[in-house]
Amino acid sequence: MHTSTRTRRTWSALGAAAVAALVLAACTDDGSRTLEGRATATTTPSTSAAPTGAAAGHLVPDGETSDIVTGLDAPWSVVRTGDGSDALISERDSAKVLELTGAGKTREVGTVGGVSHGGEGGLLGLALHDGDLYVYSTASDGNRIQRYELTGSAGSYGLGRATTVIDRLPSNSFHDGGRIAFGPDGMLYASVGDAGTGSDAQDRDSLAGKILRLTPGGDVPGGNPFPGSPVWSLGHRNVQGMGWTSDGTMFASEFGQDTWDELNVIEKGRNYGWPEVEGTGGAGKGFVDPVQQWPTDDASPSGLVVIDDTVFVANLRGEVVRAIPADDPGTSTEFFAGDFGRIRTVLEGPEGALWFVTNNTDGRGNPVEGDDRIVSVPLASR
Repeated sequence: MHTSTRTRRTWSALGAAAVAALVLAACTDDGSRTLEGRATATTTPSTSAAPTGAAAGHLVPDGETSDIVTGLDAPWSVVRTGDGSDALISERDSAKVLELTGAGKTREVGTVGGVSHGGEGGLLGLALHDGDLYVYSTASDGNRIQRYELTGSAGSYGLGRATTVIDRLPSNSFHDGGRIAFGPDGMLYASVGDAGTGSDAQDRDSLAGKILRLTPGGDVPGGNPFPGSPVWSLGHRNVQGMGWTSDGTMFASEFGQDTWDELNVIEKGRNYGWPEVEGTGGAGKGFVDPVQQWPTDDASPSGLVVIDDTVFVANLRGEVVRAIPADDPGTSTEFFAGDFGRIRTVLEGPEGALWFVTNNTDGRGNPVEGDDRIVSVPLASR
């Protein structure tokens, strides 16, 4: 069980902390929020929805938390390799891929070569497809996605030959995006941050500030909105979470700058407004408004997963997991407020559980004994 110096809670639908009235956070130093969750805030009332409990018929954490593994070093992405508890973990700064065994221990699968870590860059997103491991990382000449042949089997995985899927993506010490996922169409989706140059998010010829859609081999698939381009959507600042509902609706979580972090429904070829608009207010200008927004001081939404049409979002500065009904995405409920510190990502665990990954050892958190960790909590429908 989770035994850090933070308070452990047993969660149920009735005992969950409701979303407090949100506040508007604005930077008061240099006018830019270049590092995740590093904003100095003043407050005014927020227009974000604040429900008093989880919507009926949707999933919520319900039960005691337990540690799956502890002692991780700046973990960023976790992908499960099968039906059990085996999983692969990326460590941002060490560039190591670790294997989590069912015994709650880790072993090194391999180190991704040529990774330049610093700030928000390093070894970031992982995805599995047809037995291969896809890896998003920062190199000296930009961000890149590589496909590794995954050798061996559970308990003995290794990294085989690497093939470059796409490289020279915009990079910086911040706003690197980094999330990769295979959609229900079998295509590879990748989030690329604006790399600190917001205007590039509006430039269709730049891959900065975009969500990309590629074939597993890295080609531009048919059906993309702009001929010959991997760009699927544009006008993004720094997307770090992507997931799909059962009907194929795509959700993405996005870091804002001074005012609003966002949850967006992503549609082919649409423009989400950055840097012309942050948060709502862009619909009349031809941009797509978020379906939910949070003050930057309360959120920093990173990883996202959709389980049975409930959207779960990990929050770094907010130090919560948010549960959002896909059919009512303007509402959300917070869980684990402050109990585990910064939360980097979420994923579906085995046997009806939610896994979430802490991120207190990345230089911006306050680690306690055992950090960083992967935590499991049962889910129930309410």
